[in-house]
Amino acid sequence: MTLAAQDLSLPGRLSGVSMELHRGAVTAICGPNGAGKSSLLRCLAGLMGGRNVLLDGLPLELRSARERACEIGYLPQEGEVAWDLTVETLVSLGRLPWRSGAEADRIAIDAAIATLSLETLRQRRVSQLSGGERARALIARVIAGTSRWLLADEPLANLDLGYQQALLGQLRALAGQGLGVVLVLHDLAQAANFADRVLVLDRGRLVADAPPLEALGEAKIERVWGVRARWLGEPGQRALAVEPTSARAP
Repeated sequence: MTLAAQDLSLPGRLSGVSMELHRGAVTAICGPNGAGKSSLLRCLAGLMGGRNVLLDGLPLELRSARERACEIGYLPQEGEVAWDLTVETLVSLGRLPWRSGAEADRIAIDAAIATLSLETLRQRRVSQLSGGERARALIARVIAGTSRWLLADEPLANLDLGYQQALLGQLRALAGQGLGVVLVLHDLAQAANFADRVLVLDRGRLVADAPPLEALGEAKIERVWGVRARWLGEPGQRALAVEPTSARAP
């Protein structure tokens, strides 16, 4: 039920990062460019060694690649598709680690396609998709194959505002069904409004791990991002008014 890091370090990227994540919640990883967000997510997915990453108390390195793939779905920042597949075939690749039978696979594929509103694009090839449509298809592939943890690096980057809000709402619903959702987000307002918990990285170190408005307090934003900011609005509808200050030191 947990995904944890214990004193996780990568030279030049992460330094002594420790945390324990729980299923049933949306966790946002935030921080400036180069803070180590993508590296942390890749480590949690078991893609950069599993010695210091524990899934339900056991090191990831003790699990086979198939077992990890059944437990953890990972969406990189730049999703690549090597072949010009149809959307349906692309989404079905998420079921490859499973041996649950054709009917269970079909149910999972249909549900993922419906979740991302891809029904009308089901037989369209990837080369014929817009950037946003392609992003939604890649997310659907991860959802089709994920049973416990979904890790996504900037999943909103190529989506318009309406699809961003729809996807965030669906990810919240999946967390409510027991999925562990971990997202790298640059938009601090989205993290504040949709996440249950926010991890803030700064130059490879974990400098905050708390509920959103505690982790993303105005003083913390000024220290980490180098800007003065003020939260506006009600919980769940927060907006961030930012006043640029001096440039962040390299």
